[in-house]
Amino acid sequence: MAHEHKLEIFRGLLKFKSNTQKIWGVLILLSIVTIVEVILGIIKPESLMGQVLGMKALNWIFIILTIVKAYYITWDFMHMRDELKSLRRMVVWTSIFLILYLVFILLQEGGYVFDVYKEGYVKRDF
Repeated sequence: MAHEHKLEIFRGLLKFKSNTQKIWGVLILLSIVTIVEVILGIIKPESLMGQVLGMKALNWIFIILTIVKAYYITWDFMHMRDELKSLRRMVVWTSIFLILYLVFILLQEGGYVFDVYKEGYVKRDF
């Protein structure tokens, strides 16, 4: 016998009466996040163009919003919330590590390419 899926999001702050309502609720949440990303990408506010940890603040916002969308897709549509705690941790921790590693590689290599275009050949001495 299959068990019922939890019908809430935001740690129980928003509750739904059926799976169909929950799917629509998560879809609306993901759509709102995507709309915010598109609007920020179109208008590119000058206040978000400052450097934060090697990248523009706007780029950090895009990365964070993309992670939020990936989390909700995995958590609700792929039913990760209904899995064993150990499996959830294994998937989430591995994903977080890989995302942070990717961001590090992008920042490191992007900075190097920027320096090469700016100054010519650059030798890195680690």
